[in-house]
Amino acid sequence: MQMEKTYARTGSFDVMDPDMLSLVDSSKGIEILAEGFTWSEGPLWVEQGQYLLFSDIPPNKIMKWSEAGGLETYLHPSGYTGTVERGGEPGANGLLLDKQGRLVMCQHGDRRMARMDAPLDKPAPVFVTLADRFEGKRLNSPNDAVYHSSGDLYFTDPPYGLVKNMEDSSKEIPYQGVYRLKTDGSVELLTKELSRPNGIAFSPDEKKLYVANSDVNKIWMVYDVMEGGGVGNGKIFYDASEVKDPGAPDGMKVHRNGTIYATGPGGVWVFSAEGKPLGRIRVGQLCSNVAFDADQTHVYITADPWLVRISLKK
Repeated sequence: MQMEKTYARTGSFDVMDPDMLSLVDSSKGIEILAEGFTWSEGPLWVEQGQYLLFSDIPPNKIMKWSEAGGLETYLHPSGYTGTVERGGEPGANGLLLDKQGRLVMCQHGDRRMARMDAPLDKPAPVFVTLADRFEGKRLNSPNDAVYHSSGDLYFTDPPYGLVKNMEDSSKEIPYQGVYRLKTDGSVELLTKELSRPNGIAFSPDEKKLYVANSDVNKIWMVYDVMEGGGVGNGKIFYDASEVKDPGAPDGMKVHRNGTIYATGPGGVWVFSAEGKPLGRIRVGQLCSNVAFDADQTHVYITADPWLVRISLKK
C-alpha cells in the first residue's frame, strides 16, 4: 500500500462569510509543494500528464511539478530568447492551453503572446508568435490571458516585463491595454483605462470578463462581454485600495460554480460571483496566481518562492 505524501503546512484562513466554510477544506491546511523560486507565476494544470506547469520569471524558466515526479525544469528559456543579457523579469508569465492542447504563454522578454512549437511531452524553446504588436507598435509585456470558447484570446499588457517598466525607453504604447486576439489574427483593444491590467478570467457562462488592476488602485473590474466579443459597462467588482496587507490584485481563476479565487493583498481572496468577499487564504508570501486541477478539487497557488496547494469541498 503506497503511503500518501505529506507536505509542510503554512498560513491560515480568514472566514468573512459562512459560505467560505462550504467551499474551502481548511482542515487539510495550505501545503507547500515546492520552494526556492525567485518569483513564481502563471500556474497551469495539465490533466493529460497529471502535472502542473508554472513560470519562474526572473530566471526565464517554466517549472514542472507532479505528485509522482516532484519538481523539475520544464523549459528554458521561456519568455526571452534574445542574445543580449538583460535584467528585470524576462521569462514567461501566464500559461494556458489552446483548443489543440498546445502550450501558449505570455512572454515578457519577447513582448508577445506565443505558442511553443513542440509537443507538451517533448518541450523545446521554439516559439510561434501569436501577437506582438497593436497598430504597428510593440506590446509592452503580455502578462496574463484567457481563451474564450470562440477561440479568441483575451490578454493584458502591463509594463512589468520591461526592464525599467513605465520609464523604459523601448516602451512604444503609451497605455496599458486589455486586448483580444481574434481567430483571424487581428488584435483589438478592449480597454486602455486601467493603470496596470493584470489577471483576467471569464465567468462560467462567459457573459462577464474580470480583470485585476495591480496598482496603488487595488481594484478588480468586471465587464459585460458584448455580442461580437467586445466588452462594455465596466465597473469595479471589488475595491481593496484601503486594505493594508502587502500585495495587490494579480492573477485569478473562476471555479465552475462561479466562485472567484483571486490573488491580492494578504493572500488569495475568495469572492462570490456577485463580488462579495467570502474569505481569504493567507499563505504567508505574496501570491501571484492560481490554478485548478481538472476536477476543481484543488487550488494551486504560486506564492513568490513557493508553490502551494489547498483542497476544496466543492
